[in-house]
Amino acid sequence: MKIYFLIYDKVEELDLVGSWELIGLLAEKGLCEKPKLISLNSMTPSGEHGLRFSADYHFTDSLQPDVLFVPGGSGARLAMEDTDVINYLKKTAENCHSILSICTGMYLMQKAGLFKHKKATTHWAFLEHLKKDNTVTVVEERFVKDGNIWSCAGVSAGMDMCLAFIADYFGDDVASNIQLDAEYYPSPIIYGDAHKNNATSNYIKKLR
Repeated sequence: MKIYFLIYDKVEELDLVGSWELIGLLAEKGLCEKPKLISLNSMTPSGEHGLRFSADYHFTDSLQPDVLFVPGGSGARLAMEDTDVINYLKKTAENCHSILSICTGMYLMQKAGLFKHKKATTHWAFLEHLKKDNTVTVVEERFVKDGNIWSCAGVSAGMDMCLAFIADYFGDDVASNIQLDAEYYPSPIIYGDAHKNNATSNYIKKLR
């Protein structure tokens, strides 16, 4: 199985590397190929917070991933204006087993029409944008799956979605071992009252 990640200038680092870590562990078990980076612009992009990357491929290369992760970041709103990028996403999606949108990867997914007539979610601060699209059913949860389209809330939610994808495709036992290898058991502690902001997602409000 070929599992690739899109990358571009101003990608949100944890959107990308959180799920990359889990897929990397999956590859170590021989259950998929090593993950690869497909750039939508620069071959040496810098992340939202300055982390530098080196892409394996450019989207104009002849590639067909089985699974494609679409991370977010402010650069997604620039990359989505490239018609060739959007056409690439549309074409690639036709033969993907699954496409997973993390945070504001939503912008690329939505522009390519991949959320049309689907349930989807995104970072709480961008839900209102998504709700303006009457072809999308917005679900305010940590992550959601609709057919072969997955989407999740902000940044760290990508890891929860990735584990759920692994469980869905490879089974709970595999997901359990990946979770243990990564020691991904998030602390239940909630600091302060920032999460009580009325603009947050419903799943966050339930934490109050």
